[in-house]
Amino acid sequence: MAKRTGLGKGLGALFGDEVLRETEKPEEDNRENNKASENKQKKTSNSSNKKENLNEDENQGKEILVKLSKIEPRKDQPRKDFNEEKLEELADSIKQYGILQPLLVQKQGDFYEIIAGERRWRAAKIANLKEVPVVIREYSQQQKTEIALIENVQRDDLNPIEEALAYQQLMQEFHMKQEEIAARVSKNRSTVTNSIRLLKLDTRVQKLLIENQITSGHARALLGIEDQEKQYQIAEKIVVEGLNVRQVEKLVKALTKPEKDKEKKPAEDEQLQVIFQNLEDRMKTVMGTKVVINRKDKNKGRVEIEYYSSSELERIVELIESIR
Repeated sequence: MAKRTGLGKGLGALFGDEVLRETEKPEEDNRENNKASENKQKKTSNSSNKKENLNEDENQGKEILVKLSKIEPRKDQPRKDFNEEKLEELADSIKQYGILQPLLVQKQGDFYEIIAGERRWRAAKIANLKEVPVVIREYSQQQKTEIALIENVQRDDLNPIEEALAYQQLMQEFHMKQEEIAARVSKNRSTVTNSIRLLKLDTRVQKLLIENQITSGHARALLGIEDQEKQYQIAEKIVVEGLNVRQVEKLVKALTKPEKDKEKKPAEDEQLQVIFQNLEDRMKTVMGTKVVINRKDKNKGRVEIEYYSSSELERIVELIESIR
């Protein structure tokens, strides 16, 4: 059994214990021992008479069996990409042990809409199940979106772009602030902010990120370039040359450095060097000792006058006093 986390407790307080169990337990927990499976199968068998022919109010919050054909996924489910190989593995586990964690659904007309558990639903179809255990609850549109997002984020099921789109949906449709979203998914506000910024990337770069050809670190570095065509060109360079994040950051910094600074700085430095060298030579002639001018910029700096004995120091002091 997975450890209960702060996120799980928050869900339980908001939406009920069923959601708490739903988000706490990873899919791979379907591979429990045979004893747990047998107990679950007995429970399922005993509850088989409590199917959907009962009054809907009586079914609320209870675990019942529903025909797989009467269950449909949400159209605005944050997760769009499902790994086929992992679904096959889960389907094999379901064939052996059954579905140990019920799907969370809401009645929508003649069918049931999945709030949490679409991966199990897909695997159950592969396993050729006719019906699956579900818990029926009633939620607002915002609650449904939050539950689906939290479940997927907690299990790291979303790719970076899916996660960013889910955060954006909460902000645009439900006017949630980034601080609120961060609190709901137990992440730092900066994490949510950086996630949403990924949507500013060129769509071709986003695709490379979704396909794991570049990392989120690469993607964040590319945000420093406003020109989306250049973003994509560097993204391709990352893929072809295998650049790491630090190399990309240096490349982006070099590309975004103002051209004027690149052109002017060498010429300006050379001119200033000649001027200050001339001033040092003039002061050396007057002081009779080594003088160094350490400049910070055109108008600020420090003058160092060296001396090699106490008598020489007195001479220098007297020389400076005579200037008055």
